[in-house]
Amino acid sequence: MSLPNAKKSEIDKIAALKNAIGKTMRAISADSELEITFGADRTIVKGKNIRLANISYRADREEIAASRGEGDAISMRLAAHNAEIHHKNSPKDPIAKAAFDALEQARVEILGCLRLSGMKQNISQMLEQKYIRSDLDKVENQKDALLSEALGLILRNKFADIKIPKSANKIVELWKDEIAKKCKNSLLQLGENITDQQLFAKSSKYLLRDLELIDESEINIDNDYEENEADGKQDDRPGDNNQQGEEPLDSEQIQSTKSEGENEQLEENSEIDESQIEAVLSEERNDNDSEESSNQQQIRAKENQLEKEDEYKVFTTKFDEIVYAADLCPADELEQLRSLLDGQLEHLAGAVARLANKLQRRLMAQQNRAWHFDLEEGILDSARLSRIIIDPMQPLSFKMESDIDFRDTVVTLLIDNSGSMRGRPITIAAICADILARTLERCGVKSEILGFTTRAWKGGKSREAWLAAGRIANPGRINDIRHIIYKGADEPWRHARRNLGLMMREGLLKENIDGEALEWAKSRLMNRPENRRIMVVISDGAPVDDSTQSVNSPNYLEEHLRKTIREIEMRSPIQLIAIGIGHDVTRYYQRAITLLDAEELGGALVDELAALFAEQTTKALIKRQNK
Repeated sequence: MSLPNAKKSEIDKIAALKNAIGKTMRAISADSELEITFGADRTIVKGKNIRLANISYRADREEIAASRGEGDAISMRLAAHNAEIHHKNSPKDPIAKAAFDALEQARVEILGCLRLSGMKQNISQMLEQKYIRSDLDKVENQKDALLSEALGLILRNKFADIKIPKSANKIVELWKDEIAKKCKNSLLQLGENITDQQLFAKSSKYLLRDLELIDESEINIDNDYEENEADGKQDDRPGDNNQQGEEPLDSEQIQSTKSEGENEQLEENSEIDESQIEAVLSEERNDNDSEESSNQQQIRAKENQLEKEDEYKVFTTKFDEIVYAADLCPADELEQLRSLLDGQLEHLAGAVARLANKLQRRLMAQQNRAWHFDLEEGILDSARLSRIIIDPMQPLSFKMESDIDFRDTVVTLLIDNSGSMRGRPITIAAICADILARTLERCGVKSEILGFTTRAWKGGKSREAWLAAGRIANPGRINDIRHIIYKGADEPWRHARRNLGLMMREGLLKENIDGEALEWAKSRLMNRPENRRIMVVISDGAPVDDSTQSVNSPNYLEEHLRKTIREIEMRSPIQLIAIGIGHDVTRYYQRAITLLDAEELGGALVDELAALFAEQTTKALIKRQNK
């Protein structure tokens, strides 16, 4: 199950590709100071520092095009997006804001596709990969289909001829009739204002009004445009621009020229994260008003309010569940799924046996033994028989060996059951969990296997409850979480082996809220009687829950995950290890490794656990010697 090292030529090709992507991004954004790195599972933009998803050395054309598309989208955002204009026009309602953000991102990508023909293919492939991972084809009704995603896709298709990905067809089908009926005029006006962000933002708000997401009162007119109105140069209603004798730019004009108004919008330090922009603007306002104590108090009050809004919270736990694997599936189906997993094990039988034996040998070898001497019973101590020869009146001496407290340990394996794990990753994770449980049981070490996902896509009943409550701002997590117990720590492997087949069930894997899953696993471990507690987390990406992220700050789930990890690593006796499959987990966890391929998981598990037990053995020996 180990993966052979990549050939040097393959590594050189990927390095050259990454270098080319970096140069292209600097050229498109017109910023030579951009720092582009690779290693995350998703895009992270902080000023001039950009981290893109890593490209595997076995990447095919589609993966390479998707990576280039990600770079193109960011570059166009930096080149053609003004964060201040966007923030000033952004609606307050979370759903309206998500739609407004999606329209603006579509605008900059359309602009790039009209200018550079090669960008169209890259953006198209990026979207294809994005929606394949999100499993939006499982959506059945409109309330589960995010309007923001549908609007962005329709806009790209209409004005840049970017095909709608097959996996996103359902959400577009669910919304396109309503959008076409209500937003015919405002949608056309968006296309006419692609090159002007201010006019585009205003047209976007008219479109959101037509969809009944915002009121007429929220369509504020910027002061500059009010002055133009007074001079008869600008009308506030979309669709009237052509009355001034101006024709909208066609694609050839857009491709060959760059408008002066857009040049003024270039920002070298613009960031995609609007919450960070708001923090900077807030600091500037604080400096300007520092002489007025009343304003300072208002600013402090606002900052305290923002801190409260950023605190992790849950809208409702009514629909959450902690469930045993056997309760999620009929017994006969569970048996069939286990047979399917065993079928995957057949061609790996040799590798599985080697891994299990390797782990068992390494763990058993580290159970160093100490001896107690001069006992009245036990094993006869032959080394002290000479005392009897010298003095026949001396009693026989016995000895007894004692194990280091090796077996007073419990290991929790927490497996990400999100949709992106579907296929080979979840199969390998299930196989490795099986190996781990069997081997640790042979060594006398308790183990439990847990999984985490959500009950539904796009929020489920929790989101319905939030909508019914009036779409409260910053509601926190609005999805129904599902935590699964595949094997309890006190449960023998033979009783739980069938449960692991559940991971192969179609439809089980949905979204992942990692922070709460770690808190749940931690609480279970802390209630265990063992002195030593180990938690191993297997994941292939950052926390993802579209429903929650669309109505809170962009890094809401990720920040909670970081906070939870710090709490476990610094304030609990639990030893935490993370294994990322194609995902850089080293930026979250102190002790972590990143695998480029799921096939490496078994060997990594063996090595990490063996290393942990080796540390325990060494510490115990030092402690005994000091005594």
